[in-house]
Amino acid sequence: MTVWHVATTGSDRADGSVDAPFRTINRAAVAAMAGDTVTVHEGVYREWVNPMRGGTADAPITYQAAQGADGHFESVTISGAEVVTDWRPHPGGEGRVWVAQVPNALFGERNPYAERIGGDWFFDRVNSWHTGEVYLDGTSMYEALTLGGVERPEVTKDSFDPEGSLLVWYCEVNDEVTTIWANFGGVDPAQHQIEINARTFVFWPQATGIDHITVRGFTLTKAATQWAPPTALQEGLIGPHWAKGWVIEDNLITDSKNVGISLGKEASTGQNEAAAAPKGAKGGTQREREVIQRALVLGGPDAGEPHPWTRDHVGSHTVRRNTIRDCEQAGIVGHLGAAFSTVADNHIFRIHVKRQWHGAEVAGIKLHAALDTVISGNTIHHTHRALWLDWQAQGTLVRRNVLYASTAEDFMVEVCHGPYLVDSNLFLSPWAVKDMSTGGAYVHNFFAGRIANCTEHQRYTPYHMPHSTAVYGVSNILGGDNRFYNNIFVGDGASDPAAEPVLASFWSGAVDMDGVPGQATFVPTPVGTSQYDGYPTVQEYPDEDGSDLAGPRLPVWVEGNLYAEGAEPFRAEPTARVVERSPVRAWVVDAAAGTVRVEVRDAASLPVVAPVTTARLGTSYQAELAYTNPDGSDLDFSADAVGAPRGEVVPGPFAATAPTTRVLAAPGPVGWR
Repeated sequence: MTVWHVATTGSDRADGSVDAPFRTINRAAVAAMAGDTVTVHEGVYREWVNPMRGGTADAPITYQAAQGADGHFESVTISGAEVVTDWRPHPGGEGRVWVAQVPNALFGERNPYAERIGGDWFFDRVNSWHTGEVYLDGTSMYEALTLGGVERPEVTKDSFDPEGSLLVWYCEVNDEVTTIWANFGGVDPAQHQIEINARTFVFWPQATGIDHITVRGFTLTKAATQWAPPTALQEGLIGPHWAKGWVIEDNLITDSKNVGISLGKEASTGQNEAAAAPKGAKGGTQREREVIQRALVLGGPDAGEPHPWTRDHVGSHTVRRNTIRDCEQAGIVGHLGAAFSTVADNHIFRIHVKRQWHGAEVAGIKLHAALDTVISGNTIHHTHRALWLDWQAQGTLVRRNVLYASTAEDFMVEVCHGPYLVDSNLFLSPWAVKDMSTGGAYVHNFFAGRIANCTEHQRYTPYHMPHSTAVYGVSNILGGDNRFYNNIFVGDGASDPAAEPVLASFWSGAVDMDGVPGQATFVPTPVGTSQYDGYPTVQEYPDEDGSDLAGPRLPVWVEGNLYAEGAEPFRAEPTARVVERSPVRAWVVDAAAGTVRVEVRDAASLPVVAPVTTARLGTSYQAELAYTNPDGSDLDFSADAVGAPRGEVVPGPFAATAPTTRVLAAPGPVGWR
């Protein structure tokens, strides 16, 4: 097993040793074999790392930033951008607008200033946004659609940074050069670093089936990625591109035009057929069902195709301890390729904050077919939607995450049949959950926002054989089949004027949620489980009227929850505890850093409730599966959200013996200075 070295002082004609390092990471990728390590030393590397081969489960190929004697990573940046220095004043720009011409040869086969964003479920069909970007001292600027928009910029509506949205650029492309005009807000670009997107990817194999790669300790930044719906090639700044067993850990991942990390599908099973189809052709839902079937029967390399979608060939990735920010579609995305994976202890924020365009794939984490996938310990904030599980959340565990400052909601689960588990999370946005699925178990969570629920009788989505990609059946969403055990719900009618509020709720009236059919309209009810008052209990269920062609509504199980400050229980909850003042409060201390303060104000008032077990949760209705760990073993709820023993079981994420005050800091890379 060889260690190959790369340094900015090296040469690609060297031997790659510590004394004679390569100059580029790609040169090391050509040399690296299973079990080898590529160690990259301090500096900025402007290249698309395209691994030539993968490793094995026992002998992965590792790419990592060099570590000093103190164990910390050296500062190593891999960038998809290039620096542009030849800026000239634009006549009539009043000293604020500058222009540069860049040879098209810089961009290779895909010029980001000619390539326009689009695809299935991309909503902006009128404007022509590009995958390119301009950066002023590392911060991305806003694209203008006309030169006049650069000369006379206007604030972008709904941007998280209205003042920053006045820093704009515009481009035109001919056969030889790309011309870019930019308004730098009055600064001289000669005194600042100006970069532009030059590459689609930063760390991404061009071929599929490059398995068992580890990427560790880098800053990975500035990629001209395309919109990534579930029915197209899902491009990411970094990703395995339809492979197995990648580990992406301890990295800072920033400024992808669309997606930071993609664990998603390849192109041959579908490439935006719905967007390209004439009016009246098959819709996107049918196209997505076709994508799944195609993926299951791919012929593999022997047939000149990618591997089929099976556990043996695709998924089982680990994404942990990364900081992911400033991506305009999603921090992490994946359809099919995220199955059997673990996404843990990441800090994801500033996702979709520029708001120049929108689509149905926007979230901190957006996964389709997250079969037996564990999503745990992540802090996700300042996004449109924090976590979105769409189709086939089966065997999925959502555990111990902290979610807040979502402009839509913290968690959406769409047309899934379960079983999926949501336990020991903090939901701190005004909307906590949008539930248009069945088969969910919500256990020991803290809810400061509302739950919205609806059925979906028009879309039929798959469920699977146990711990497998094989399709067992398809069904629409009848609604119900949910469990709510031992949660805390805190409304916005705070009874303690001295207490800092969790977050004020601002919703009123019916709300039509983006990204779902127009008939899926949600009417808010107070924080709590009263949203489910229209569903039967298990005792009432056999007598439900089954004359509806869609079938009867499924029952719900609601027990052991605590409701405070205006939160309301399900109409038939037998053990609901309703109090005026919440014994537990949570609020954001440092919004940008992702720090949340939890205060247990009155542990004595927390009722002792029955513990939750795999046996108590039963089985989901459609897949007829128990709520278990991905390996099929029973769930264990004996530890609280921070790993402390629960002892006597009380509602909420924290043990009754927890310290009076806890500060929950956002996770992130280890080994960094």
